[in-house]
Amino acid sequence: MGDHFQVRDRFASGAQFIDGRARPGSSGRTHTVVNPATGEDLLTYPTAGPDDVDDAVAAAHAAFPGWAGATPAARSDALHRFAEVLAAQAPDLAYAESLQCGKPIKLSTEFDVPGTIDNTAFFAGAARRLEGVSAGEYSGDHTSYVRREAIGVVGSIAPWNYPLQMAAWKILPAIAAGNTVVLKPAEITPLTSLMFARAAQEAGLPAGVINIVAGTGPGAGEHLVGHPDVAMVSFTGSTSVGRRVAGIATAGVKRLHLELGGKAPFVVFDDADLEAAVHGAVAASLINGGQDCTAATRAYVQRPLYDAFVSGVADLMGTVRLGDPFDEATDLGPLISHAHRDRVAGFVERARGYARVVTGGEAPGGDWRDGAYYRPTLVTGAAQDSEIVQSEIFGPVLAVLPFDSDDEGIRLANDTPYGLAASAWSRDVYRTGRATREIRAGCVWINDHIPIVSEMPHGGFGASGFGKDMSAYSFEEYTQVKHVMYDNTAVARKDWHRTVFGDRHRP
Repeated sequence: MGDHFQVRDRFASGAQFIDGRARPGSSGRTHTVVNPATGEDLLTYPTAGPDDVDDAVAAAHAAFPGWAGATPAARSDALHRFAEVLAAQAPDLAYAESLQCGKPIKLSTEFDVPGTIDNTAFFAGAARRLEGVSAGEYSGDHTSYVRREAIGVVGSIAPWNYPLQMAAWKILPAIAAGNTVVLKPAEITPLTSLMFARAAQEAGLPAGVINIVAGTGPGAGEHLVGHPDVAMVSFTGSTSVGRRVAGIATAGVKRLHLELGGKAPFVVFDDADLEAAVHGAVAASLINGGQDCTAATRAYVQRPLYDAFVSGVADLMGTVRLGDPFDEATDLGPLISHAHRDRVAGFVERARGYARVVTGGEAPGGDWRDGAYYRPTLVTGAAQDSEIVQSEIFGPVLAVLPFDSDDEGIRLANDTPYGLAASAWSRDVYRTGRATREIRAGCVWINDHIPIVSEMPHGGFGASGFGKDMSAYSFEEYTQVKHVMYDNTAVARKDWHRTVFGDRHRP
């Protein structure tokens, strides 16, 4: 599979895409993209520096008036063509995503790529439906209406865990609303972001509407965030880096959208379907190797079901098949890098001092010793304030804790700084209704955990950031709301002028 896809040939012109063409970066430094399943070097490319960022922003700035001034129908038509091009390139996109990330090909084929195509088709339609308050005479003497206008150049920074989907989540609502974009993907996974931009060009989107600068955070990202011609910054990544991005962006008084870390609770009440909860917990904690900010990371199980849940999860984790990402039978590929695998392992090793590792907790040897693999891991006996319960691990690790009352379960679910996603498992509509009201998270699933749809928003509370990706709600991030007010009276001397002119107001 993928014998036709030669990475070095595909990106021989460079790993930057600026003003409609590929070119090498000018930082004077290089970065090597590595296959995390094998340790093989895939592509060494010159990274972007400040000059490349300047050129990309200039291209986006020049393209903005024409793109923002296009009719919604014209932008919609371009996005429909874009979706068609992406669909035609789906096999290559899936292959490249699995190659650079190590994710199983069935995940890339069934989730990442079709989700991206669906997002593109959704925003093709949404581009024609920018909503506002109905025009009306709210003051009595004037007609008011609301315009939604594009902001300008958006500087976006995307993470490495879902490079294609995150590029789409950043770019699509922005351009559907009439903005232009400069995206910095993670330097370790730039391939599909570049392919996404090239597909847009093939679909006929004007040069400069989508630009990609592949480089490091210090080398390119910070310059992009602070650039004076960037009107808005959208960042997805860790909370710690998000704080740095926010500091730079707000110093320039820019619009800011942050989608940050998560530590999603998985709350199982004692009347839950145990089989469904066990299967849901394993799937939701291991999706993409657990490298998902909405992955289930801490399960709270009401005490009557606790022992059976732990046993069931341990048994089911034992059946998960590690292997070659391009083998359709593989359930779990490697983590993104050996360095990240060692970071995940460090959390687990430290937890052995205060908790029990029920299963997993090791890197496999044998055929997979050269890859960044880590076995599915279940931890019990940890305290609520322990590192493994409170910190984002971003790996295939699930901590399980018991609770007694419903009050306690919801309190524990809310007891971290994060608030991105959560789930509650129960057959009782009143219990689940309470959970949806009281769990502080941007998404609360009931009797499931992980599914997303283009029509619904994604974004968090607290240390998980603010603002929404996907859905029509994302236009709140990517548009300026302008109030327009017309006088209807044709009266020169308005009654309210007396507050200034006093008794001189009337002739």
